[in-house]
Parts: sequence; structure tokens; C-alpha cells
Amino acid sequence: MNPLLVTGLDPSRHGGTALSVNLNLVAQMRNRRALGIPSVTKAAAIVLEAGAAGITVHPRPDGRHIRPHDVSELGELLQRWPQAEYNIEGNPLHNLMDHVRMRRPRQCTFVPDAEGQSTSDHGWNLGRDGARIAPLVAEAQALGVRVSLFMDADPAAMAGARGLGADRVELYTEPYAAAHGTPRQAAELERFAAAARAAQALGMGVNAGHDLNLANLGDFLAAVPGVLEVSIGHALISDALEFGYAETVRAYLRCIAGAGEAAR
Repeated sequence: MNPLLVTGLDPSRHGGTALSVNLNLVAQMRNRRALGIPSVTKAAAIVLEAGAAGITVHPRPDGRHIRPHDVSELGELLQRWPQAEYNIEGNPLHNLMDHVRMRRPRQCTFVPDAEGQSTSDHGWNLGRDGARIAPLVAEAQALGVRVSLFMDADPAAMAGARGLGADRVELYTEPYAAAHGTPRQAAELERFAAAARAAQALGMGVNAGHDLNLANLGDFLAAVPGVLEVSIGHALISDALEFGYAETVRAYLRCIAGAGEAAR
């Protein structure tokens, strides 16, 4: 059965986990031609109207997808949705802090990507980079912005994130996604659950993202406790090419709600 066509769950029930839609892929498609379509702000409005809890963007220094004008225009748009979260992610040692200082989003996610990296593929090594990002964590928080650190699912690393004053961690979920449906799935879920519990025991909130989709999201949320937010872009926008933004968001919300029910 196509999960986008399942009915019977109230999409307003998010199972305690917020859905933030990453719009990078929309911007990347737009940037192929100088026509201004598809519109990033129109996509944001539709997914928010459909029930998404927030918008995520990752403006990279090379401008391959989200560009500075998108960050500003989305910030203006989100003033119409005061309950929604604006999450700007990126490397604070490159261009992220300029956007944080200008827009003061509700959340920023520090991601340790190299400038030319095609996509995020690892969390922070805080033993190497912690001293450099510590003052930037403090600066963002002084601006009233919640700070989440993109981290591998290593329970022992959570103390380092807390030591820098992080409010949350975002667990990098590609290793789980790669293991989903294989004999490694259970072990990966336990590793992520242990990392989430370690972060929560230290007083941090837990987010998650990377390669989550309708096939693997429910199992993840049912097994990993207390995930506050998932940020999903590539899979969600790919689904939306077939089914539209609104119905796709509602399908992800049903998936989240179903996982919440399964975890009870």
C-alpha cells in the first residue's frame, strides 16, 4: 500500500515530534534556470499550511541551493506563522553565523561540513573543533537562538556537546537509514536510542535528520525516545514531486503520529 494514501490517522497529532521541512532541494531545482520556479517561499507556505511545524534551510557558501535572499525571504514569510520554527543550519566557521546574526531564527544547527562537501556525512569531532565553536554557541544563544549540534550517534560524545552549552543535538541518521531493513537495523536503533538517552540525561533535547523517509521514519521514532524534531528534505521533496507538497506533509505527519502510538 502506498503510504501517501493511507488514511485514518489525524495528521494534527504529531506524536510529540515536530516535522521541519528542508527546502534545499526546491532551491536547487530553481537554480537550474533563471526563471524563479519552483518558488521556495511558495513551497514553505504550502507545507506550513499542511501542518509542518517548521522550515529548515542549509545555505552553503557556494550558493548551490539556498541563497542569502532565500534566507531573508523565508524569515519574512515565517512572521505570518509565529508558531513555526525557522531552523538555519550550516557550518558556523563558514557562512552560518552571518545568517544567524541577521535573521535570529528560533534555532540554528551547527554542521561540520567542508565548503565543497556535497551533503552532510558526519557529526562534529568536538575534541578537535570544540574550542573553535564554543564562542559561537555562546554568541548564538546571546542572540536568543537555540543551538543544536549535528552529532554522530555516540553516547560518549554527548557530554562534549553539553560542555559547549548546546541546547540540543541533531543525531546524524544516515547510518540508521542505510541499515534499515537489514540485519543491522536493530543494533543501529539501539545505538541511536542510547545516544538519545545520554543527551537527554544531560539536559539536552534531541533532534534527528539525514536520509529519513516514509519507509524508515516510523521505526526510528518508535525505537528512539523523546525525539523533539526531525528535519527531512530530499525524500520529502522527492515524494512531493509525485503527490504534491500538502499531501506529502500530511503523509509524514501520519507516519510520525503512528510511531507515537506504537511507542506507547
